[in-house]
Amino acid sequence: MSLFNVYPLNPIAITKAAGSRVWDNKGQEYLDMYGGHAVISIGHTQPHWVKRIEDQLHAIAFYSNSVVMPIQEELATALNNISGKKDFQLFLCNSGAEANENALKLASFHTGRKKIVSFKKGFHGRTSLAVAATDNPSIVAPVNETDNIVFLPFNDITALQKCFAEQGTSIAAVIIEGIQGVAGIYEADDAFLQAIRKCCDDFGAVYIADSVQCGYGRSGQFFAHDHAGVNADIYSMAKGMGNGFPIGGILIAPHIQAKFGMLGTTFGGNPLACAAALAVIEVMQQDHLIKAAEEKGTYLMNALKNTEGVKSVRGRGLMIGFEMEAGLEELRKVLLNDLKIFTGEAKPNVIRLLPSLAISIEDINLFLTGLNNAIQVLKQKKD
Repeated sequence: MSLFNVYPLNPIAITKAAGSRVWDNKGQEYLDMYGGHAVISIGHTQPHWVKRIEDQLHAIAFYSNSVVMPIQEELATALNNISGKKDFQLFLCNSGAEANENALKLASFHTGRKKIVSFKKGFHGRTSLAVAATDNPSIVAPVNETDNIVFLPFNDITALQKCFAEQGTSIAAVIIEGIQGVAGIYEADDAFLQAIRKCCDDFGAVYIADSVQCGYGRSGQFFAHDHAGVNADIYSMAKGMGNGFPIGGILIAPHIQAKFGMLGTTFGGNPLACAAALAVIEVMQQDHLIKAAEEKGTYLMNALKNTEGVKSVRGRGLMIGFEMEAGLEELRKVLLNDLKIFTGEAKPNVIRLLPSLAISIEDINLFLTGLNNAIQVLKQKKD
């Protein structure tokens, strides 16, 4: 049997990882500046995280959500404390797409409405409603197409207010990434997020903060949306939440009420996943990783702004995108194949950096040295 061929793969088999390093099956070491799409929040195979999962595995790995699970309550308390969302409620699931799917569904239940406002270049997942709210027609199947999604320009307050003036009473929710990731690292303006909050308040809609990639401390705040100084009604989470163990969730404001059966999941909130998520929070707090993300991100971004060949730098904390000058389109390939450094990309010419929040300054400097070397290699080829 063959694998269903939907991923364009690098011909590299990673078999071992620790901290900000990974190794392939030939023993070659790589510096990981991408963390598997922002998943690795506290470092590969972090010792406390490994022990937490091992200890839980010896106790109980799984039971269904038909019984009380104290470890879920423990995780809810930990999340309330680290996020500052003291009165919010927690629903656990398995992935970012599932988190956004449930957030959108819950908003529709709560309001009794159908319309969803999303934004150009936004990405919210690949399940039915999440992908419908994603601005990429190539991954939207005919069965996912719907007239219930309204796409507006990103950071355009006038367009947002006009949409609400015309359709506000039919809008269930606004969903927005605090920093657009797949699009190439574009940050939502504080004033724009504040305008979303006001429009939702004025018309009784739900503000959904898609924090799947930009959340969990990566921006220097627990949620990137918090830089704007206003609360959302629902925050979706995944990626960095489990440091590689599959888990997702939504934090739900207290005015949104639950009823039996409105949401559900078989595997969401299983003891192993909760143990992994608790370990992440414990390490983040012990090692002050949210502050570290802000400080190290500032250091890295300032260095990038002074790097020859870098046209522009965007982002916050350790969610960074930098656009290269023309002629350096092969930079990511050179970094990976020649310098053994994993990075991400966004077309046409943006390198994305999403390293572990625990990355050291030494490893950041190693990346910067490799980046300068790669740029020189490409410039020499061009000349």
